[in-house]
Amino acid sequence: MRKLLAVFTVMAVVAVMAGTAFAAPEYTIKVAYIGSDSHPTMRAMKEYFVKPIEEGSQGRIKVELYPNAQLGGDREISEGVQMGTIQMAIPASAPLAGFDKRVQVLELPYLFTTKQAAFEAADGILGEKLNSYLAAKGMLILGFQENGFRHVTNNRGPVKTPADLKGIKIRTMENPIHLAFFKAVGANPTPMSWGELYTALQQGTVDAQENPYAMIVDGKFYEVQKYVSETGHVFSFEVLIANKKFMDNLPADLNALVVKSAREATLKQREYMDEEEAAFKDEVLKAGMIANSLTPEEKQPFVDAAEKVYPMFEKDFGEEVMEILKQVRK
Repeated sequence: MRKLLAVFTVMAVVAVMAGTAFAAPEYTIKVAYIGSDSHPTMRAMKEYFVKPIEEGSQGRIKVELYPNAQLGGDREISEGVQMGTIQMAIPASAPLAGFDKRVQVLELPYLFTTKQAAFEAADGILGEKLNSYLAAKGMLILGFQENGFRHVTNNRGPVKTPADLKGIKIRTMENPIHLAFFKAVGANPTPMSWGELYTALQQGTVDAQENPYAMIVDGKFYEVQKYVSETGHVFSFEVLIANKKFMDNLPADLNALVVKSAREATLKQREYMDEEEAAFKDEVLKAGMIANSLTPEEKQPFVDAAEKVYPMFEKDFGEEVMEILKQVRK
């Protein structure tokens, strides 16, 4: 009888353990991203977001990553987060201006001259204020990650002056400030989604595009573009956003775990991008692209053109943001 009881006890313990190990998660977080699975952003998310959350929640939360624009371009995945069909996404900052015009302050050309200045602003008063604006639209910012300084690529030749961009058809993101800046330097900006860009360059639908080195590599634009000019006209963020209602409905312990993991993944992503920046440039050079940097004197006409753009958007930003802008611009 004792042996039989012992057997039943063991079976009961095993059953409970098995049930715990294979219990369905209470929450699923889908994270959408347009970049590749090998991009530093995805590496940081796998190691410092997915793993800590699934282990820390003891299986109560399951995290699913969807890179390669599987769930749409930046605009589509941001809309998905707002609607709640996607719990989280990591779009570039530019498309978020479609939800609140004040967010496009991040896209002002030559707003930041160093990464440090950009991150201080994003992690401080500017980022906090932008988060409050998006929260009113149903989204929360959980981290400002690095996309990098944006540079121009084309097949015509090196870009050293605004005259070198005159009439050139350049793909931009769907952002009014980007459009205004490239018009100011004489180019013909053409908004286009990320998924269409490679083919458009290949077929000559557009002549040029602008992106950080990491995305030039990720999109394999070195296969269809010859020149890369380091204009560094915008420091571009990737923004880890979450559906506000989803976050608000999480139990306090799980909410804290997600917020903490998002912060750690964001900091690690910045480290990875910093470590690999030179490697990204080397890769495009080895692929045959010709790079040229701009001296401060060569860059000044671009900066002068950018100054004409700022007043165009003062009404969109409002007094509150313009005041913050004075504090963070450097």
